[in-house]
Amino acid sequence: MDLGLSGKVALVTGASQGIGFGIAKELAAEGARVAVSSRMQENIDAAAGEIGARAYVHDTLELDSGPDLIAAVERDLGPIDILVTNTGGPPGGDPLEFTREQWESAHRELVVAPIEMVELVVPGMRERGFGRIVSVSSSAAREPIPSLLMSNSHRPGLLGAFKTLAQKLAGDGITLNTILPGRIATERISHLHGSIQKAQEVAREEIPAGRLGTAEEIAAAAAFLCSERASYITGVALLVDGGLTKSL
Repeated sequence: MDLGLSGKVALVTGASQGIGFGIAKELAAEGARVAVSSRMQENIDAAAGEIGARAYVHDTLELDSGPDLIAAVERDLGPIDILVTNTGGPPGGDPLEFTREQWESAHRELVVAPIEMVELVVPGMRERGFGRIVSVSSSAAREPIPSLLMSNSHRPGLLGAFKTLAQKLAGDGITLNTILPGRIATERISHLHGSIQKAQEVAREEIPAGRLGTAEEIAAAAAFLCSERASYITGVALLVDGGLTKSL
């Protein structure tokens, strides 16, 4: 299937490893001109070099740096056709012991930062009559995960914002969709379980598919949502979780 991504300019944030890297790699393989960003110069340079992307240093928590990132990508590669916002999850812990600063930081990272990036790219997408925006969220946005209060609390807010914006921008040829990963074999889940082997053992018992998902499986879903073929899909939150989520 030709996804129509050849020559499109894509920006993927949080792309030095894991899911973000997987998505950037898939878009590059489909012929997109890919920009990748992350906090650490060395890490993002290595990731970009591996997939033939352009590297940028950017911390999503530094909200005032967003315009500079967008301007740099468009100067180097051209107008942005595809935006994939990917952020790391806030820490877990006792749900009654988070500080006000931690609550505010989580809201800034999971809601405010992605929306500000969307606001920056939408005007150009509107002018050209084409845009694909995909947020990488978590199944916690649909069904709370006991140990992840911050994700449970803030990620649904971004779903609401995307649903609202999807309706507003559909007539401009711009789609906004969300990927909801379940348990994916990344460093984050390895940290949560102590090791990737332990996470796989738990997955065999608890996930209907009997295993962890892979970053490549998330990337395949994201690439389709970024494609010309997905022009009539917008405002969707797509679970990619091996059947783990029980809610409707």
